[in-house]
Amino acid sequence: MRCFGFLATIFLFASIAAFAYPDEGSPLRHFPPNSLITEQNLEQALTQRYIAQYTSQSGIDFLNSVMERGSLYLPFIMEEVERRGLPPELIYLPVIESNFVSTARSRAGAVGLWQFMMNSISPFDIRVTDSVDERRDIIKSTRGALAKLEDNYRAMGNWELALAAYNAGLGGVTGIVRRTGISDYWELSRRSELKQETVHYVPKLIAAAYVLSQPERFGLDSWQASHEWTAIPLNRQVSLDIIAAEAGVDRELLRRLNAELLHGITPVDPNHRLKIPTAYMEQINLVLERDDLVLIRYHYHVVRYGDTLWSMSRHYGVTLASIEQHNPGSSARYLRLGETIIIPASRDMEAPAARTASVHSFDGQHLVVRGDTLWSLSRIYGVDPEALADANGMGLNQTLREGRTLRVPIVN
Repeated sequence: MRCFGFLATIFLFASIAAFAYPDEGSPLRHFPPNSLITEQNLEQALTQRYIAQYTSQSGIDFLNSVMERGSLYLPFIMEEVERRGLPPELIYLPVIESNFVSTARSRAGAVGLWQFMMNSISPFDIRVTDSVDERRDIIKSTRGALAKLEDNYRAMGNWELALAAYNAGLGGVTGIVRRTGISDYWELSRRSELKQETVHYVPKLIAAAYVLSQPERFGLDSWQASHEWTAIPLNRQVSLDIIAAEAGVDRELLRRLNAELLHGITPVDPNHRLKIPTAYMEQINLVLERDDLVLIRYHYHVVRYGDTLWSMSRHYGVTLASIEQHNPGSSARYLRLGETIIIPASRDMEAPAARTASVHSFDGQHLVVRGDTLWSLSRIYGVDPEALADANGMGLNQTLREGRTLRVPIVN
């Protein structure tokens, strides 16, 4: 069981400063073989531009804020980078990608500290379901991102292009190198072969690493507000809020450590591990061992007219799969009036208001044409989509076949 915390962070900053900057004002020397901080990389105009930005007062304030957030995650990232023998500056890549916000989402849909897109997660054991988004998991996303960078390096032959490929896609950068015959990132940038975002991406990282690896020189804080943490196995589902309350742990800290849990509830998965502050390990283990304590709250929903499992999942903010897991034998299509459905509680809330039964009978007919959906037809005929689906023996999300005749209310 490994713990990750502040002392490792301090060692990291000191070690980078020692090998890269032996004394202020001296020529750069004593670099490890794979360091990104080289004379060639530092002398580039864009690198110098970003160094100037990051060493301005607003830049220092920004980096202090980002690194205070990142101090919770940096020791683990550092350990993984060192274990793989990668350039030490890669620990700062989340500064560029996400500002060390574990729940960050880009306009393009990239998520997490390392900004994974959905189409790039499959090789790295990263899952996205209705209950978890492991792009936000510090352990899985870090290992996946570093594995991806290693793959890029093996394909491109140097770290500058490997980083460019992380930003722009390995296929795209490989194609540019093949077409131009140029495998130098800076030359490709000068020739405008790379997109502008990628042209700025590598110098931005190098500049941030240059400044952050010398905190005392540039007047940065020491980022001491960190917590050691570890990951423990579970033998049952738990709510983060209940664990926090029963063990006296800060709720927001527990949620930051387990940001992949979209509803604050662990999945029904024997392999899932809960990340906890090491200082509270004894208290949390005592809570988990209590057989008399229910570690997940439930809503008890009595089925009324118009209810479906899907509508319940939307109202209570939990997944359809989670409701089905807690109600074995319940039919997603046909629920009995008065039946009690057990729903894991992601938050405190009231049951939905009872629906009024439709005054329409389904005596009319509708011939399905291209573009029709249950949702669009429900608006046309003034009826709930669930009721329309039930009247035609369909699932709510079932695709309508063109030419099919549906039973619908008669509209006067």
